[in-house]
This record gives sequence, C-alpha cells and structure tokens, in this order.
Amino acid sequence: MILLALHNIKGYEFKKCFYCGSRITKKNGFSKGIQRFKCAACDRQFNGGLRMSNKELWNEYVHAKLTYSQLANKSNCTVKTVQRNIDKYSVSNTLMTACKVVVTMDTTYWGRGFGVMLFKDATKKINLLKYYVKNESNKKYIEGIKALQTQGFIIQAIVCDGRKGIIQSFGQIPVQMCQFHQVAIIQRYLTKKQNYKHQRSCWKLWL
Repeated sequence: MILLALHNIKGYEFKKCFYCGSRITKKNGFSKGIQRFKCAACDRQFNGGLRMSNKELWNEYVHAKLTYSQLANKSNCTVKTVQRNIDKYSVSNTLMTACKVVVTMDTTYWGRGFGVMLFKDATKKINLLKYYVKNESNKKYIEGIKALQTQGFIIQAIVCDGRKGIIQSFGQIPVQMCQFHQVAIIQRYLTKKQNYKHQRSCWKLWL
C-alpha cells in the first residue's frame, strides 16, 4: 500500500521499470544528458527514454543486423542490458505449411568440419529445412529437396551456388545459379579496374 501511494508524492512517476515492470519509479538525476529513474520496488536504476521489448530487440538484432552497441544507443541502456534481454527472448519455431515455394539453398561453415546446410523459401524468407554437415555435397542437397517434396512442398524453382553438377541434379525443376556466385565467377576474368584491353581479351576467353 505504501508503494502504491508513492505515485502521489512529487517526483514519483508512472514510468515503467525496465527490470521489474513496476510503475512506481522516481526521477534520479541525469546521466550524459539522459533522465535517470530509480525503481521503488526493486531499487534499481535505469535510463529513461524509448525502450524496446525483448522481441523488438531480437528482430532488430537478427533482421536489421544492428549490433549490441547500436541497440544500446537506440534503447538508452547498456550493452549488457541489451544482451541480457536478447538472451531472455525465446524464439518460436515457425512451421510453414506445404505450398508452392522457390527454394534457396546453401551451406555456411563455422571452422573446419562443421556447417549448416539450409533450405529457405526465397519469397517468405522462412527456413524450411536444415542439416548439420561436415562437408557440402550434391547428394545432401538432393536429399533435402526430396524431403521437402515428401512433406508436400511443390518446388517451383531452385537457387543455389555453382557447385559442379548441382544444376543438372534436379530433373525437371528449374535451377538458377545465384547472382552472387555469377558475379564472383565473372570477376575471376574481369577485374573491377577499368582496364578495357584486359577485359576484351578475357571476354574472348569466356566466349
């Protein structure tokens, strides 16, 4: 009852505590020009201003590619606070129902002998399937496409890298090499420097 009555005292505000959620808080000076508050419920201090929820922090971190420091500046809090609240957020697995999809697939490695082979819907940007692999192989990509078809997905097209033999491995399904790998292959022959004589000679070799 005492805490509930504190909001009637001058200086106490209905400012939600960033840690415990209580609205019984009091202004507590400034830090680097930012209003500070102290919570009467948990006795912790925090900065005022715009704060993002754990879900918003996660989305900004994962999808907008913001760093901890950028999120801390945006939310008027410390880097440790941002990291702690991102760790608290639990990601729910989004299961996509079987439908027509354009599949993008590739493998990313962390060190030697450990990689993640990912199959993703190019339109909705939703992960469809993943494998933990030691080595990337056409056989595993074919296995993944067959697994998606078994689940009821209709594969309209596939976008992949330029691995040898991969484009011819999926029968009647249209397959396209991703633009990043196309550019990388062309740059082996055509440098970014404006040497037109060199470019003409390389084009002759390419053709």
